[in-house]
Amino acid sequence: MREDQLPPRIGRVSARRAALLAAGVLGAAFVVVVAVGTPWNLLPDPPGGATPIRPGAGLPPGVAERAESFAAAIRPASLASLVLGLVAAAVLALTPLGRWLVRSAARPLGGGWVWQVLLGTVALVLAGRLITLPLSAYGEVVRHRFGLSTRSWPLWLRDVAVSTAIDAVLTALALLAVVWLARRAPRTWWGWAAGAAAAMVVAGSFLYPVVIEPAFNRFDPLPAGQLRTDLLELAEENGTPVEDVLVADASRRTTALNAYVSGFGSTRRIVLYDTTLAQLPDAEIESIAAHELGHVASDDVLTGTLEGALGAAAAVALLGWLLSWTPLLRRAGADSAGDPRVVPLVLFLAAVGTVVAMPVQNLVSRHVEGRADLHALDLTGDAEAFVAMQNRLATANLSDPDPPAAWHWFFGSHPTGPQRVAFAEDWQRLQEAG
Repeated sequence: MREDQLPPRIGRVSARRAALLAAGVLGAAFVVVVAVGTPWNLLPDPPGGATPIRPGAGLPPGVAERAESFAAAIRPASLASLVLGLVAAAVLALTPLGRWLVRSAARPLGGGWVWQVLLGTVALVLAGRLITLPLSAYGEVVRHRFGLSTRSWPLWLRDVAVSTAIDAVLTALALLAVVWLARRAPRTWWGWAAGAAAAMVVAGSFLYPVVIEPAFNRFDPLPAGQLRTDLLELAEENGTPVEDVLVADASRRTTALNAYVSGFGSTRRIVLYDTTLAQLPDAEIESIAAHELGHVASDDVLTGTLEGALGAAAAVALLGWLLSWTPLLRRAGADSAGDPRVVPLVLFLAAVGTVVAMPVQNLVSRHVEGRADLHALDLTGDAEAFVAMQNRLATANLSDPDPPAAWHWFFGSHPTGPQRVAFAEDWQRLQEAG
């Protein structure tokens, strides 16, 4: 007997179990890739033991205290914004308010299910953004107060509007695909949607540098000179040649220092913030570039894309299991995954999933960043420039040298500055001992 010939209840139970099984298999594959692809151990202990971590050491007088003051001012707003966003998503998902917003947004265009999904999603994203906007504005005030932000308020509003619009449009299109699949294939939609989600993660990795980045910054080639030549030669020595070295006009928004490598193949380029170019000597810029080239040499973007694709597919399969649970659907006021009224619930579940995944992502990220640090030290052989660069970054970016352990575990995507300095000193001691 085929599945479409089964009694409806038996068919639903079978599909629900299949979704849960698929989520488990994909989740297990994700765990395997993370376990294998994450560099858990980077250096052996040098003779005499590891270098002790000394928060604030090497920084100019007063910098550590200023960084701690900045963190104390910005953390409550960041945490409040996260909690408020989740609460708002829960209210919209689990009360009639979200359903009313979905229907009301589509009413001027006839109220069809397509418009309910598209315009309802846009309305929900905008509502969530507006609810947390005062906290975002407060965060910008704090960054201005500490000299980290150079944005005018019109530019800040423009950035908020552009990022919100991009988020709303992409989310609306993704949810339209989900609801359409659920209406066309009520029992297997999650399988097709999981494959589409994985494909979107892969496509996003390739398209982000050429589609999203230019929406926020202007990029100009680094003028010909010794630094440009050295960076191109460093990329060649790394075995990962780049097409160009670009300078981003970051100083329009921030005084922070940064650099990165983005793109694949013919679009791969080293990008320097103009603030970095203005404030760091060439040797330290090369150390930053070597770190970023380490990500390329270790295929961190490709590994991260694979992890993201597996994680997204597992999440969608789990969503398929959750959206076949009648009590949850009833609480959200929806009849099925193909009902436009399910949109607020999906957005809420996605928000919860993002928060739950955050400490795992950051744990992996800290180890991956450590491997890139090791690569930079091996590639340049210059621990002194690396340490000076880390201290200068910590000073300019007001990085907290000693964040609370729980905060760093949950939100820290990079090792702290003192941890990176101690790592470089361990590397140097091992070189001298070898």
